[in-house]
Amino acid sequence: DIYDCLDPHTAQLPGQWDTSLNSFQKLCVLRCWRADKVPDGVLNYVIEQLGTKFVEPPPFDLLSCFKDSNTLSPLVFVLSKGSDPTKAFSEFAVKQKMDRKVRMLSLGQGQGPKAVKMIEEATQKGNWVLLQNCHLYISWLQELERICENLSGDSVHKDFRLWLTSMPCKEFPSSVLQSSVKMTNEPPKGLKANLRNAYYKLNNDLLNVTNKPFAYKKLLFGLSFFHAVVQERRLFGPMGWNIPYEFNDTDLDISKGQLGLFLDQYDEVPWKVLNFLTSYINYGGRVTDYIDLRTIDVIMKSFYNPSLLTPGYRFDKEGVFYSIDFEEENPHASYLAYIESLPLVASPGVFGMHENALIASANAETFNMFDICLSLQASDGGGGAGAGAREKFIEVTATSIFKNIQKAGQFDIEGVSLLYPVVYEESMNTVLLQECIRYNKLIEAMELTLPELLKALKGLVVMSNELEAIGNSIAINQVPGGWASVAYPSMKPLSAWVADLMDRLKFIQNWIDTGVPPVFWISGFYFPQAFLTGSLQNFARKYQYPIDTVNFNFILRTEDWTKLKTRPEDGVYIRGLFLEGARWDAAEGSISDSLPKQLYTELPVIHLSPQQHRPEVTANVYRCPVYKILSRRGTLSTTGHSTNFIMWIEVPSLRTNIINNEGKSDQEEWIRAGVAAFSSLMY
Repeated sequence: DIYDCLDPHTAQLPGQWDTSLNSFQKLCVLRCWRADKVPDGVLNYVIEQLGTKFVEPPPFDLLSCFKDSNTLSPLVFVLSKGSDPTKAFSEFAVKQKMDRKVRMLSLGQGQGPKAVKMIEEATQKGNWVLLQNCHLYISWLQELERICENLSGDSVHKDFRLWLTSMPCKEFPSSVLQSSVKMTNEPPKGLKANLRNAYYKLNNDLLNVTNKPFAYKKLLFGLSFFHAVVQERRLFGPMGWNIPYEFNDTDLDISKGQLGLFLDQYDEVPWKVLNFLTSYINYGGRVTDYIDLRTIDVIMKSFYNPSLLTPGYRFDKEGVFYSIDFEEENPHASYLAYIESLPLVASPGVFGMHENALIASANAETFNMFDICLSLQASDGGGGAGAGAREKFIEVTATSIFKNIQKAGQFDIEGVSLLYPVVYEESMNTVLLQECIRYNKLIEAMELTLPELLKALKGLVVMSNELEAIGNSIAINQVPGGWASVAYPSMKPLSAWVADLMDRLKFIQNWIDTGVPPVFWISGFYFPQAFLTGSLQNFARKYQYPIDTVNFNFILRTEDWTKLKTRPEDGVYIRGLFLEGARWDAAEGSISDSLPKQLYTELPVIHLSPQQHRPEVTANVYRCPVYKILSRRGTLSTTGHSTNFIMWIEVPSLRTNIINNEGKSDQEEWIRAGVAAFSSLMY
């Protein structure tokens, strides 16, 4: 009952356990069965032990911060994602009647001399200087430190103030931080707070602009809702956005201005123009991942479309969020009253997400919290009995890993190349050889460092920084950085990572011993993109087709992979992919909504069947991105491939068809839900 209840962090434990355990011990029990509720439990624990004021952020009061400052103490805005204090600063300058004496400069390469001149002039004339984005000009920060140290109360105008904005960075001068007034203002959290923030500054006059006031009010609410949604999607981690973008109020203000401008210029509402400018230029200008561009395009179209002008247009399936019928006499009050009636915490459905998305994001927050705690423990150099037990644990674990690696051993590259020579007809031989070479580099790194670590633990050799780092990682069940740098991407803890590595080596060894497998375990490849290219190459060479005219069909099989004993005539069978955000429904032959608390489900065997001049599928498929690991985010390597993204697959789906931003058939529901496939999980 406790496992399935909505608030397990406040539920009573059965029997004597509710009275015999203290609050901290109950947190440990909560971690065992509902890790997603640990952040809520920690919040309650802090309130119980320290009081409510330690969990409620104080209101942002620029005036009181200003009063705490003087001519020699800078005022530093510590930036967070999605926050931009420039607007609040400009409004404060107007209130203080200093708006004409403000000098702003965004720091970057070559801006140092301008900043120095600006500060020198301001100290004499009593101006305010705002230097933005100090973290982007790290090489100049020492000069900033020198300037601040040389400021003297006798030679500086009494009205002078130095304002700085910076993301947290370790290079920021500590002396400047110590002498400064530090402020941070995170963007409002939650859809309700975001909408309230957008409408709080408006009034009836500002809502009744343009020659189409009805359409303007409707579209402005849709735009404000879109702004809140794209910001709040960050809550869901990689399911929301592959990269957490810093959308802020400036994007909303620019889009709002363009909305009024284009409504005046066009006789009809220019939906296509507004969609393109808002999703691709104003907000999309920050979006660097092309899969996120597909997402933001779909989200924008659900807020900027002709249906928005119809009464009661819904933004979610439940009908909690909708476009209201405002009072003509007092529209501003209508919108504020509706916003105040909204729930404090929006359900994932309004973002197009499944309820499981909240569990996934809460789990990520929990594990991140514990990773920080463990990293602090690993760097603790305390002695005594605890230190001895820790060293014993490291020794036992390192010995076990070393035995496993020795048992597997390095692949005999020369022997493999003789068994599987490079031939025109079989590209898989080259793929196998390359995989063996890559895995050998990892095995070699482990075979070199593990014996040295065991010797260092016994005092036979000096414990170097590298060996100490490996020992610290083993102590907290994390993959050592030295191994990870030559390994494949993985988010698994060390114990699961070692087990996974053994399975991968076994997969490659079975291939060497028994020949090309009928079904390939795609999770076992160090570089799966080479395997996919090799599959296409085999088909192209077999039929003498140019390889750039060949593409895969995706056929999801009903058989278990163990029943497939022979390779297909053309193409390959693959297994080992997992879906997040949806599940495969074999009865329907389609992807469907996830079951409660089931975050990941395995996809069936997929037949990648090549075809020349393959026609585009026009309906009933979801273009599903496939990644190596759950973080989704990757970088382009020197080969031109992403370090994380593997390929697109077309998965059958019976939901509403749309044409995506690339002009291909797709499914809006799964795009908004952030559905993707992965070859590796976190356990």
